[in-house]
Amino acid sequence: MNFVEELRWRGMLHDMMPGTEEQLLKEKTSGYIGFDPTGDSLHVGHLTQIMTLIHFQRAGHRPVALVGGATGMVGDPSGKSAERNLLDEATLNHNIASLKEQLSKFLDFSDRGDGAVMVNNYDWFKDFKFLDFIRDVGKHITVNYMMSKDSVKKRLEGENGMSFTEFSYQLVQGYDFYYLWKHHNCLVQMGGSDQWGNIVTGTEFIRRKAGGTAYALTTQLIKKADGNKFGKTESGAVWLDPKKTSPYKFYQFWLNASDEDAKNWIKIFTLKSKEEIEAIIAEHDAAPHTRAVQKALAKDITTRTHSEEAYDTAVKTSEFLFGGGDLAFIRNMDDVGVLEVFEGLPQFRVSKDVLQEGVNILDLLASHTSIFPSKGEAKKMVQGNGVSVNKEKATNVEQVYASGDLINGKYLVVQKGKKNYFLIIAA
Repeated sequence: MNFVEELRWRGMLHDMMPGTEEQLLKEKTSGYIGFDPTGDSLHVGHLTQIMTLIHFQRAGHRPVALVGGATGMVGDPSGKSAERNLLDEATLNHNIASLKEQLSKFLDFSDRGDGAVMVNNYDWFKDFKFLDFIRDVGKHITVNYMMSKDSVKKRLEGENGMSFTEFSYQLVQGYDFYYLWKHHNCLVQMGGSDQWGNIVTGTEFIRRKAGGTAYALTTQLIKKADGNKFGKTESGAVWLDPKKTSPYKFYQFWLNASDEDAKNWIKIFTLKSKEEIEAIIAEHDAAPHTRAVQKALAKDITTRTHSEEAYDTAVKTSEFLFGGGDLAFIRNMDDVGVLEVFEGLPQFRVSKDVLQEGVNILDLLASHTSIFPSKGEAKKMVQGNGVSVNKEKATNVEQVYASGDLINGKYLVVQKGKKNYFLIIAA
């Protein structure tokens, strides 16, 4: 498998230094990408770089994931309009452990020849004295060279400028590349196109300090067809951690992609072959309403990020909320699972004692909860077949619900109209 050609046909390749492709075709090569540990979860914005390392490993090369324990204490000016908050060591250590666990779902970290490696640049910077750094690193790269980088220019032209801490970032990242080149025979650094300046500073530092040769490759920054930022929703970032973004919401993010985005993303974020993707797109174009591309994309990435089981639950949740699915799939779930399924729905708590005695449907909908503003409105909707409880139509205004009607002994699911759901929790 030709790694560069793989990125090229998938629309991922942005730029690379001369000689990079030849080096990767010549022999098994170690290459790295840096990940920012300022949070304890990666998000879908990191998936392009994760996929780059996956393809790198599949092509027989050795991926190195560098987690920036030291650079996380500094802050990278690339693409940023303001300086980052600096983190303490304990927080960084927690974040790094979390990121390795997530990356392990995508990369093979075994001891075999091309097994991935994770490194933390704090390990080689923690004992690096300032005077040694400016002598051994700073003297090799001129201020003129550093000032010529777009990431620096943009910040200097802005209102806030940039601190010396951030200005020194490219020296720190350049030394990272040198250290990995020297100690791990790492010849290639990869990253998003906004990292080009920092990456080539590393290749230049290796050349000036040791007379060595190293290479650079960058990938496209992913944008949505409508111009909005990829990976952002109304509720914020889409995280890989299921505690921060539930598998259902993660699945829905991909399922709700526009046709144009989905056709691009299925190449970037899945491992499907060119032939498979072309077949799925052809199926989609023949019947766009079936959303074949979105479904294939959502299934692939949800399963690999979470699990087959999480994907199945996300599909059943979608079918339940938007189609004719039933409630059977939640009957064996624990409370955490049930609440995750109904995350984002209006929830009401009703005393167990009320349900023990039995409660009339109109009282349940308008007195003990505010699903309806009045019993009169509730009555009209019930009589018009507009209310379901636990997926069964409620047509009798004298209907009484009691403990025996609770799902898992705790929940009632009320549907008002076609798409409005409410969760009643007996507590």
